[in-house]
Amino acid sequence: MSIVQHHELSCDVLIAGGGSAGVPCAVAAARLGKRVILCQDRPVLGGNASSEIRMHICGADASGARSEPLAVEAREGGIIEEIRLEACVRNPQRSASMLDLIFYELCRAEPNLTVMFNTTIVGVETDGSRITHVRADRQSTEDAFRIAAKVFVDCTGDGRLGLEAGAPYREGREDKNEYGESLAQARADNKRLCSTLLFTARKHDRPVPFVPPPWARTFTQEHLEFRDHATSQVDYGLEYGYWWVETGGLIDTVKDNEKIRDDLLAILLGVWDHIKNGGDHGAENWALDWFGFLPGKRESRRFIGRHVLSQSDLMESRPFEDAIAYGGWTMDLHVPEGVDAPDRAPTVFNSVPHLYEIPLRSCVSRDVSNLMFAGRNLSASHVAFGSTRLMATCAAVGQGVGVAAAYAVDHDRAPHEFVADPRAMRAVQRRLLRDDAYLIGRLGDDGDDLARRAEIVASSEQTLGPARNVVSGQTRAVHGDKGAPPDRANPGTHRWMSDPSERLPAWIELSWDKPVRLGEIQLIFDTGLHRVLTLSHSDAYVAKMVWGRPQPETVRDYVVLGFVGGAWREIAAVTGNYQRRRLHRPSGAPEAHALRIEVRSTNGLDHARICEVRVYDDSHGRWSSTV
Repeated sequence: MSIVQHHELSCDVLIAGGGSAGVPCAVAAARLGKRVILCQDRPVLGGNASSEIRMHICGADASGARSEPLAVEAREGGIIEEIRLEACVRNPQRSASMLDLIFYELCRAEPNLTVMFNTTIVGVETDGSRITHVRADRQSTEDAFRIAAKVFVDCTGDGRLGLEAGAPYREGREDKNEYGESLAQARADNKRLCSTLLFTARKHDRPVPFVPPPWARTFTQEHLEFRDHATSQVDYGLEYGYWWVETGGLIDTVKDNEKIRDDLLAILLGVWDHIKNGGDHGAENWALDWFGFLPGKRESRRFIGRHVLSQSDLMESRPFEDAIAYGGWTMDLHVPEGVDAPDRAPTVFNSVPHLYEIPLRSCVSRDVSNLMFAGRNLSASHVAFGSTRLMATCAAVGQGVGVAAAYAVDHDRAPHEFVADPRAMRAVQRRLLRDDAYLIGRLGDDGDDLARRAEIVASSEQTLGPARNVVSGQTRAVHGDKGAPPDRANPGTHRWMSDPSERLPAWIELSWDKPVRLGEIQLIFDTGLHRVLTLSHSDAYVAKMVWGRPQPETVRDYVVLGFVGGAWREIAAVTGNYQRRRLHRPSGAPEAHALRIEVRSTNGLDHARICEVRVYDDSHGRWSSTV
């Protein structure tokens, strides 16, 4: 008789995989009132960004290469920005485990979200083309679960849930002719991007010897000619490991993952042996502090959705009516041989001219009606995947899919039924914009937003930052050379900026002819989206950031006042703010003729900046009533 206990559970949305896509997906759906279960097969959240692997969360800003102050602010907003800002302020010591905690706390704060750690999807039950249940095991507690849901989302990377449901998928590299891709292979093959193990190291006050194990590989300077190491450049210093310590692209990155781990350990320790004992690398006093045993996997399976993103979609920044996210990283195609291609650079960065859109139809299964996916397993060619796989891009997609899943549940529709429905997609997009996601060329024209009907004045303003900008419908500048395509960039700073000569405090005021009910007030502050910001163990990379403290542009102390019953009444008083999106739900939803936000101090800037003000009479409204 088995000691395993069996449990029946149910929810609205079941999400498998708690990485950079799965967490925003789960949080987005839960914040919209859906009952969400997130099954994570590891003991921590974060995937490749977690303490088990420790890779940077990079994305559309291309590590700063795309960015320009008040012209191109490419860093992702929404939930992943919330995570980054929290990590920046609360983790000045750059602890990998602190990021685990921030992911954990974010999920724990949502009453509609249940996270099931160490729980692996092992089977699926279907009714025709529809998934009805998943089966999951948690060996650590000797429990098995059968979970019913209305919508299922695969954020596992390897695609275990979708694979069990029979969803079509692709592995390897297409040929040039399949999608007309100049960067593709002459012939299709089953090769893929490699996996990596990272390390961290620390300098001591005396020499620290290193003796490699007998199975460590041997590397010479000639072997590593195209792989910079022990230099002052970003990602190449002694304190943080090398993304080019990679192998596994010639074998099955799922089935052969145990072998890949063993091979990567031999490579990593061999590289460290070379640094310590293979010449003068200035490493005499350095010692390994940590190194991973869980490979950071780049590529395995890619699902086939209602649209397969390809090179031309990215290079031409093709507009999609069902866009839910954007990207901008290069098409970053690593050599599948990894370190065993010593005569070649480890990767080729193929630049993408502008930010590009990612459509919902690339996140909806072609054949399984209620299956969605987000992360590196979305529907893309190998070439396009070279860009979409970046974790911050996966997070933006995850939030988009989470909102779409919530819409599907609220309206009792399968995801594939509304990807081509303009009204439905506009409702999803309006919600994403309301939640501080960015969608190329789309303005937040939410008819329920009372701020758009208000007269707006300020104590002072700059020419580039008039008060009226807080209802421009866009919360960032993207009109620079490497930003959004010029015909969809909506030029401007898209924020109110007070006059520095007038000093602080400064205020902005919205007023109405007739009183409005203040159910919810949403403020979007400037958090320096032109600047690189992500947890890193590379000293040179962190030198590009403002880390360990709030971003200087961000409003720190402010007061929200409502003109109620002929007098100003304090609605909220905030000190020490460092977040970008702040919600205030006044007690009793008072009726007011005017609303004033008084900025008393910032985190460093000499003037106030507010990107957006929204006002709603109902704090529980999920979907815009605008047709």
